Amino acid sequence: MNFEGLLLGAGAFLCIGIFHPLVIKAEYYFGVRSWWAFLCVGLISAGASLLVENVYLSIFLGIFAFSAFWGIGEVFKQKERVEKGWFPKNPKRKYK
Repeated sequence: MNFEGLLLGAGAFLCIGIFHPLVIKAEYYFGVRSWWAFLCVGLISAGASLLVENVYLSIFLGIFAFSAFWGIGEVFKQKERVEKGWFPKNPKRKYK
């Protein structure tokens, strides 16, 4: 039996589970300018994925990298959701 596919699927599920609340919190505290952090994390993870010799860790880092890249677009969508009133605004932050 091969459990690698299930482990990598669980890793992808974990990445999505991590980035979903991160996007919400990043937009709440920093606004859309937080997209740079997601870009940096994605680029670092993608680079690490290319350098790691273990194939499963490399795949997981690639999944993590593209989850971070996905987060960039979601930060901007989260701003729209906040403007629609679906999520709370941060009262301490100025909105443009």
